[in-house]
Amino acid sequence: MAMSDAQKRAVAKYRKNNVKTVAVAFYPGDADLLGWLGEQQNKTGYIKRLIREDMERRAGDAGTGEDA
Repeated sequence: MAMSDAQKRAVAKYRKNNVKTVAVAFYPGDADLLGWLGEQQNKTGYIKRLIREDMERRAGDAGTGEDA
């Protein structure tokens, strides 16, 4: 079922006010990173999972005085 114009406007307004977008640039030297990311089925989910794992690891390291 197609969205009505009002629904499209509502979705656009919601995204404008609530969704943040981050762009990442890959230089030719980063081809291996870009290739690896390209192999991931859910790129956004993969990146978010890596960030969450890093946050948890750093929170655990906070008590040891180590810096990742």
